Amino acid sequence: MTHPDQPVIFEGADVILPGEIAQTSVRIEAGKIAGLDVPRDGARVIDARGMILAAALVDIHGDAFERQMMPRPGVTLPVDAAFLETDRQLAANGIATAYHALTLGWEPGLRSVETGWQVHDALARLAPRLTVENRLQLRWETFCHEAIPLIEAALAGPLTPSIAFNDHTTMAVLHPDIAVQDRPFDFMPDFPITDLASPAFAAKMGERAKRSHMSAADFVDLIRSVWQRRPDVPSWIDTVAAKGRAVAAPMLSHDDTQAEIRSFFRDRGARISEFPMNRRTAEFARAGGDAIVLGAPNAARGGSHLGSIAAADMIRAGLCDILASDYSYPAMLAAVARLCADKVGPIQALWPLISANPARAQGLFDRGRIAAGLRADLVVVDWPEAGLPAIRQTWVAGRCAYAAIPEG
Repeated sequence: MTHPDQPVIFEGADVILPGEIAQTSVRIEAGKIAGLDVPRDGARVIDARGMILAAALVDIHGDAFERQMMPRPGVTLPVDAAFLETDRQLAANGIATAYHALTLGWEPGLRSVETGWQVHDALARLAPRLTVENRLQLRWETFCHEAIPLIEAALAGPLTPSIAFNDHTTMAVLHPDIAVQDRPFDFMPDFPITDLASPAFAAKMGERAKRSHMSAADFVDLIRSVWQRRPDVPSWIDTVAAKGRAVAAPMLSHDDTQAEIRSFFRDRGARISEFPMNRRTAEFARAGGDAIVLGAPNAARGGSHLGSIAAADMIRAGLCDILASDYSYPAMLAAVARLCADKVGPIQALWPLISANPARAQGLFDRGRIAAGLRADLVVVDWPEAGLPAIRQTWVAGRCAYAAIPEG
């Protein structure tokens, strides 16, 4: 076993550097990349011949941890056990920095403020035992003013979270004649809503009710009462955005469908458009200099499961900067593999979508690339020419967080 202070040098790998692939050695020491193509000088040598060495993954939005907390609808497991397992999954998938998309909403159960506090406290308690850097994305439902004290507490913590402005309330009550991808500006006075008393709406809310341990009828009554908060929502958004700006927290708007929505949140400091739902909105975000996030499962599958824009097409058009795990940690590497196979771009041009670009968007300028002086967050990838890639090692700040030795 390597002593934590002993330098390590990777030799023989094809190294993904900014804009190129090179065969060079990479030396890490004291948690950082000490240099490229430098002498061994007593370092432990890792023979990486036949492998790819790259910057470790940075996941800007992932909610797959929810499956560890609630593996079946209505069945919950202890939060600590869920995050110890999630941490292992992150390391095994090459993710050295993860922003857990923690929904803070008015629904009881999995996505409640109460559960949010449990996750916030568990991550603080478990931090010394976790192998990768687990951060929070405060995925705030804007109709839920009860979450503001938790947001304040998280913003005061040692690892600055991001804030994602979500409005699944307005999306839920949208009139069925309008496609969700064309949802109008959330705050227009005559926003078109469905009949909240209809059987169709109750059926639509069935899964959310189950997740909240409620009957569909009770859930409909709850969402009807929450909708009455609508006049206060803009002022709550202003409050939370000001708190985020005060600590330079990265901020995102979620599921943008109109230029007006993107502009509204950009004006409040949210410079990341997360999962824009149509091309015109992504083009507006690009024209304004905003970072654009799409889901890695979208790219890995070849299209959106919601029928929204295809990530590969957006990457070709220069309208996607970042691929997030969304609901599947393995999808980040799988997406790059599919994009390479489909000749969307070479690996050195695509790898920044899951490393350098999300790191920069989150203000983490110390990681995401292989360069001297940066944090030693690295992955060793077994990528046969005619096969799928697999993570063999994940290093986080110079520590080996994951290592797999195949039987063959």
